[in-house]
Amino acid sequence: MSDTENTPTIQMPDPAKLIVSNSPHIHSGQNIPKIMFTVVAALMPACIAAVLFFGLAAIEVLLLCTVSCVVIEEGWNKLVKRHPTWKDGSAIITGILLGMNLNAGTPWWVCILGGFLAIILGKQLYGGLGYNPFNPVLVARVGLLIGFPEIMTTWDKPELGLMKIDAMTAATPLGLAPGETFFSDVLLGNIGGCLGETSAIALLIGGVILLAFKLIKWEVPLAFLGSVFVITGIAHVVSPETVHSPFIHIFTGGLLLGAFFMATDMVTSPMTRKGALIFGLGCGVITSVIRLWGSYPEGVSFAILFMNALTPLIDRATIKKPFGYIAPAKGEAA
Repeated sequence: MSDTENTPTIQMPDPAKLIVSNSPHIHSGQNIPKIMFTVVAALMPACIAAVLFFGLAAIEVLLLCTVSCVVIEEGWNKLVKRHPTWKDGSAIITGILLGMNLNAGTPWWVCILGGFLAIILGKQLYGGLGYNPFNPVLVARVGLLIGFPEIMTTWDKPELGLMKIDAMTAATPLGLAPGETFFSDVLLGNIGGCLGETSAIALLIGGVILLAFKLIKWEVPLAFLGSVFVITGIAHVVSPETVHSPFIHIFTGGLLLGAFFMATDMVTSPMTRKGALIFGLGCGVITSVIRLWGSYPEGVSFAILFMNALTPLIDRATIKKPFGYIAPAKGEAA
């Protein structure tokens, strides 16, 4: 018997039944610019609230951060001979979020330095959009906080009106003693803090927009906010004289901004639903620990960056099958 006769026959599929086309074969209809500018729209309520309470100074900070991020990114693209990327909207979002993480009275050079840290150190050195392991905005915020703690922890007192000029420093609600903060002020935004720590209602509107367009996994903010509520709630019951109520912890500081707009970043957060829950839970625990027992009154930025570092491990532990895998029907051969 010849070797040919011993060779098993291979059943090839019928070419007439094959459909050949360019990948991807399934498309959601989304693209990067569409996603980015939807996020920009979701940020607008909070930006408008910041301008209403902090006036022209808020506009200046937001514009400086946004323009510097776009210019620095395009300067880098030109330096490394890449195509312009500003139209995809990612640098614009980075700039707006950076401005939301700063005080209305932040000096102009700090805004530009923050743009440099976010774009170069937080994004481009890793290869650009999609390759950065850490949220670029939080890289810049933490860098500025370490380098210029006095500037980054001094806040203007809000005063309704676009022509506000004179600035008065004021403590954020988390820096006040329990009982000194009015919940109505927290919801509306009549409180000291960064531009993105003002109106809780405006931030919630933005979060609802992101959820409605399915741009973020709901598991991240749910686990993040829920864990902070439970941990601070227990601490408040144990020591109400020294610990704010869980509602104050949820609606003040950078928690809402971080939970909806930064912890949910598609690049730096886990891909699976289970991973998103783990990620959000970790963010909430770390934030609560820093707020309750740490030397900083706020811990959102540190918590998200720490969990960003764990994202690859979370993905490895929670992704159990390849993307696109379809389990065979019962009784069908695998």
